[in-house]
Amino acid sequence: MQKNKAIVFAYHTVGVNCLQILLNQGFDIPLVLTHEDAPHENIWFKSVRDLCTEHQIPYLTPTNFDDPDLIAQLTAIDPDYLFSFYYRHMIPSNILGIAKVAALNMHGSLLPKYRGRVPINWAVLHGETKTGATLHVMEAKPDAGDIVHQKSVPILPDETAYEVFLKVAEIAAITLEEVVPDLLEGNVPRRPNRLQEGSYFGGRTPEDGRIDWQQSAQNIYNLVRAVAPPYPGAFTEIQGKQLIVNKAMLASLPNRLINSRLGLDVVDNRIYGFCGDERALLISQLVHDGKEVSAAELQQILLQATKE
Repeated sequence: MQKNKAIVFAYHTVGVNCLQILLNQGFDIPLVLTHEDAPHENIWFKSVRDLCTEHQIPYLTPTNFDDPDLIAQLTAIDPDYLFSFYYRHMIPSNILGIAKVAALNMHGSLLPKYRGRVPINWAVLHGETKTGATLHVMEAKPDAGDIVHQKSVPILPDETAYEVFLKVAEIAAITLEEVVPDLLEGNVPRRPNRLQEGSYFGGRTPEDGRIDWQQSAQNIYNLVRAVAPPYPGAFTEIQGKQLIVNKAMLASLPNRLINSRLGLDVVDNRIYGFCGDERALLISQLVHDGKEVSAAELQQILLQATKE
């Protein structure tokens, strides 16, 4: 008898991709739990609610897992599996225990590395050359359970976190699809998730995108890549103006910039960032208040700053 009844907690593009795999492979999904979109968030990703509507799957957007009616509803379903695909809340142990076979989560890193929040952004920020997706057993501790299956993707030197995310979203679906035949038989492959060999990182805020020009050019470039659009962006401030570096590349240091102070400067009608290791970034898109700042406009801002 197939073990194919599942409650799915899902959000974001990975949630859509993995939920679609379960549907394609014949899972019975009587209920999906997802999130209401945050009113001030840039919603650039796929919608789980839209997929549920398309397939006429009932869904809830709970905010309180202590609700006895919700727990009773989940328990009554008597699922073989619980799946969590980019769901943003920790699922408590009493709900994880509802699954008769296993509760499984898809995480956007090669566990045990980069447990915790926004793992792709952290991986790009730290200059990693690969990451991936890991399906693992859920425990009360985040991203700590046994590894069921994982697959990797490369991080190229100039890729942004968004570009890496698109690859991880695809490989997450493949990771799940490859293990589905075992899951349908009630078999959950497991190997230890050796936490002592990995790392844990918390969430990031827009303020974490502030550029420290004392850092090396490579570190600053990694920050630009890690938080480039659709994320909030790496920024610096001049004259009270927040200037966001949307696009840049590592560059040779122009001779005329050698004696410049750290930070932004204009040379030969090009915008450069002068970094702490006497190297530079060539900035191809600088934005203030949603509008692109030209080299001439930046020069005026810098001129005004020197007068004060």
